Amino acid sequence: MLAHVEPALAATLSELLAQPALCASLPKVWACSQFVTKYCQQQPAQLAELLASGDLGRVYPDASPVQTRLAAWPAQLDEAALMRALRLLRNREMVRLIWRDLAGWADLAESLQDISNLAITLVNHTLTRLYPELCQRYGTPCDSQGQAQPLLVIAMGKLGGRELNFSSDIDLIFTYPEAGETRHGKRVLTNQEFFVRLGQKLIQVLNTPTADGFVFRVDMRLRPFGDSGPLAMHFSALEDYYQSHAREWERYALIKARLITGTPADEARLFKLLRPFVYRRYLDFGAFESLRDLKAQIDQEVRRRAGEHNIKLGQGGIREIEFICQAFQMLRGGRQPALQTRHLLTTLTRLADYQHLPHAVTEQLRTAYHFLRRTEHRLQAIDDRQTQVLPVDPLNRQRIAYSLGFADWDSFLSALHQQQACVQQHFQEVIAGGQSGGDANTVHSPVLDTLKLLWTGLNESSGNDDHRSHALDTLNHLGFRDPARLWQQLCALQNAPALRHRSRQGQDRLDTLLPLLLQEIVSCADQNTTLERILGLIEAVARRSVYLSLLIEHPAALHHLVTLCASSAWIAEQLTHYPLLLDELLDKRRLYDILDPEAIDSALHAQLAHVPQDDLEMQMDALRHFKRAQVIHVAAAELDQQLTVEVVSDYLTAIACALIRQTLAMAWAQQVEKYGTPHYREDDADPSSLRPAGFCVVAYGKVGAIEMSHSSDLDLVFLHNSRGGFQATDGAKSIENNVFFARLLTRLIHLLTTQTAAGDLYEVDQRLRPGGKSGLLVSSLDAFYRYQCEDAWTWEHQALVRARAVAGDPSCMQRFEAYRCELLSRVRDPQALRQEVSEMRRKMRDNLDKSNAERFDLKQGVGGVTDIEFIVQYGVLRWAADHPDLLTTTGLLPMLRRFENAQLIDTATCTALSHAYRCYRREIHRLGLQNLPALVPPEAFSAERAQVSHWWQVMMEGTN
Repeated sequence: MLAHVEPALAATLSELLAQPALCASLPKVWACSQFVTKYCQQQPAQLAELLASGDLGRVYPDASPVQTRLAAWPAQLDEAALMRALRLLRNREMVRLIWRDLAGWADLAESLQDISNLAITLVNHTLTRLYPELCQRYGTPCDSQGQAQPLLVIAMGKLGGRELNFSSDIDLIFTYPEAGETRHGKRVLTNQEFFVRLGQKLIQVLNTPTADGFVFRVDMRLRPFGDSGPLAMHFSALEDYYQSHAREWERYALIKARLITGTPADEARLFKLLRPFVYRRYLDFGAFESLRDLKAQIDQEVRRRAGEHNIKLGQGGIREIEFICQAFQMLRGGRQPALQTRHLLTTLTRLADYQHLPHAVTEQLRTAYHFLRRTEHRLQAIDDRQTQVLPVDPLNRQRIAYSLGFADWDSFLSALHQQQACVQQHFQEVIAGGQSGGDANTVHSPVLDTLKLLWTGLNESSGNDDHRSHALDTLNHLGFRDPARLWQQLCALQNAPALRHRSRQGQDRLDTLLPLLLQEIVSCADQNTTLERILGLIEAVARRSVYLSLLIEHPAALHHLVTLCASSAWIAEQLTHYPLLLDELLDKRRLYDILDPEAIDSALHAQLAHVPQDDLEMQMDALRHFKRAQVIHVAAAELDQQLTVEVVSDYLTAIACALIRQTLAMAWAQQVEKYGTPHYREDDADPSSLRPAGFCVVAYGKVGAIEMSHSSDLDLVFLHNSRGGFQATDGAKSIENNVFFARLLTRLIHLLTTQTAAGDLYEVDQRLRPGGKSGLLVSSLDAFYRYQCEDAWTWEHQALVRARAVAGDPSCMQRFEAYRCELLSRVRDPQALRQEVSEMRRKMRDNLDKSNAERFDLKQGVGGVTDIEFIVQYGVLRWAADHPDLLTTTGLLPMLRRFENAQLIDTATCTALSHAYRCYRREIHRLGLQNLPALVPPEAFSAERAQVSHWWQVMMEGTN
């Protein structure tokens, strides 16, 4: 067989045929790649070297094998020699890569990584050789301080993602840190002139075709201002461009931007400038609209070029998978830095991890991506030519089918169409609005068309009486019960100050949204109130029209918005103040799917896992958004009558306690980093024995009793267990423990109460601490115990009935619980106790009861909530000494059950008090969701009030 082959090639092939694995791979590789075949025929010596090195069968762990070859080159190479050497090395490595790919020795990930490493290494090496040559001629480019300036190369697109194809262009942007000029050269240039020349030279060496081919084709069109822009810009000019002149599509291009030259410090400084342009701190729902528009332009261009068979740009192609990932990166990347990834497959994994896409969907997209990229590689391997278009000639079709393991072209095409259909379906659902039942912009109905005409007519003829009269008649005909008021509300929105300077895009989105909103509202019971609440939200977000885009893109979210705002003024207020919560309305399953209380801590940790540890502001915002999102879910489920009041309180309390634990952990870590861990030594202990001091948070009131409502604040007391003669931290900057705990508390209160852009977490009330307002903010457990024994009033022991440790050191928490049980178990004189509790209740009623002839105060009125609470607290203080089971709960309803079980209070009484308490709390929750005080008409709950008053008389003012 080798008789008719050139001797040099024959010898090389004989060596190849002597290796079974290489011999077995030869027919498929040569059949499927003309590029490899020609290389072997024309460069037998290079093929022999490739075989002898063993590189064909070797996995490159990184770029070091290529770097080793580059290091062996002569220190001085003229331009022609450098260009030839680079091309020969590039061709050698491409033969290796294509061979391994076609032989099935390298998976897709290895191929993408190897090609990208090769490109980055060759760009760096070329730049390293060219830079000193230009410095010799023109001097060294320096900043104002005389520091040498480097040319920094930003890789875009596939190279930035380390996903380069066999025959990809490399998309680059050139930049440098500071303006200035060259020094110590024969001729002075500005830094920009120097780096433009250096960039031109770099492009020439890499890009120019010679007899040996090219290194990489270089595309500079992604730089600022495109082809008309300067070839290199300094950082400040770059920042100004992206802040003031950049187009929307450039945000998507910069997702994959990677600095491939320079130092980590250069990279950190550069991307600190670029990141705010790419990733917004708010949820950018305009991403879907922008990507849809960009995809439409691509489709138009593909059709113009008759490129329907383009596996990258065509329907169901690689670009659609990229757009799906980029849409979520643009939407959420500013708030979830874990999504700020350049590698597509990594992004798909993160989208599944954070439940932005179902796992099954990301797996389907991953499979399609592998199929399409492998097809792309096999297309380009044929002639080392950049193409993504399926071939028309039978031979190349057979090459593609054979290389991918299909019996014929039709079999391959069937599999391809299946993957493209899958991609297209998911693209439509994510980008084109299919997830919500279709693109809202394309939905047409007679009612909607009429509403569009009315709204646009208002824009065009504000104040026109004829149009107003026609509009009122039309609205009445469509089913609006008070068209005059509704029309007045729309006019007020049209003239609202917040909307006066809206952008053209913002106006277009408002024009699309308002008719959709009106169509939803027509079915509401209270149309005007609902519209008023939602128009307040629209006015609040008018200058961030991405939120309008969210409601347009997702009709289901608009429906949930209308439903919830119709049901609750409180929810409408939350959404208006914190429009980021609109994200929670996207999926009905998520909206009403509430975490189990036991899972809340884990969910919170997962939410914080993607937040940079050194970004306290983002951590605080994440805590606040977590709280509001979870509470919105609870409120929605409550309004949907899925939850009882008791269960609602369980959830709200679990959310609060999880946030207390998390903020305490954050505050503790910050203080320990500054001062070290607090330790103490008992007075009578071994002088060498130190114990770590602990700290705990005790919740009183609604949190302690697990009875929180949507508006509850936190009644907290803070305790530590430090004692003895030595109490200090063990850090380099040691401080006394009392100072440490005081600063810890300051930090904790800061984390809980500080107003950020996302609001605060909770208001914190510390008035129940020992000594009240005059007492220490943080007490030792010993001091707390002494105070409770010697100085506390009866009402403070009443408060202790509903107290429990919710966060902190377990030993501190256990010790507090032991003290609480001991204090509440003390034997008391029933008559004196009854008198003290009753007296305290009278004082509270005199100061706090808002009842009058026109209203009844559900909390403080006679026969209201507080009366029930005082009856129960009295019972615990009276009977706990003989019935310790009373102290195993802090909730009022469980205590009543324990009274009944122990036959301390008869069943009728416990049943009546429990019923009244549930009724009151249910009404208080209902009123709270309407932003109304806990006041009802005087005739309301008359039976319950009579029952509570009766049992108050029997138990608290009777003789038994």
